[in-house]
Amino acid sequence: MAKEERVLAANRAAFHNYHIGDKYEAGIALTGTEVKSAMDGRVQLKEAYVSVREGEAWLFNAHISPYSHGNRENHEPLRTRKLLLHRREISRLDEATAKQGMTLVPTQLYLKNGRIKIEVGVARGKKLFDKRETELKRTVERETRAQLKERNR
Repeated sequence: MAKEERVLAANRAAFHNYHIGDKYEAGIALTGTEVKSAMDGRVQLKEAYVSVREGEAWLFNAHISPYSHGNRENHEPLRTRKLLLHRREISRLDEATAKQGMTLVPTQLYLKNGRIKIEVGVARGKKLFDKRETELKRTVERETRAQLKERNR
C-alpha cells in the first residue's frame, strides 16, 4: 500500500528562525470550509505557533483563507484550532516548553491518507549569527554547485 502524502503548506520561515529538534504529527480539527480552503493550498503558517493549555494542544495564528464558494457558514480565517495528539505527546510538548524553554512551531500542513495533518516541531530560536552562518553555508553551496555545473560542460 503506497502512502499518499501531499504538502498543502510549508512554513519555510520556521527553518530560518529556529533550530528544529523533535517533530510530531498531529491531526487538526477543522470545519468543512477550512478543509476545502486547505485542499486548495490557501494556508499561511508563517506567524503560527502551537501552545498547550489545560492539557490540550492548540494552533494559534494559522491563516486559512475563507473558502471562495462558502456562504454565511464560512469560517474565521485566524481562529484557534485544536490539535489532535495523544495525551503522552501533549505532556512531552508541554514539558519541552516549560523546562527547556523551547517553542512549538508548525512546520508543514499536509494530506495523508485523506486526512489533513500538521507537523509540529519543537524548536529553539536561532541567534542572529546562526542565521548569518546558515546563509553563508547556503551561498557557498550554491556557488560550488554552479562551478561544478560549469566544469562539466
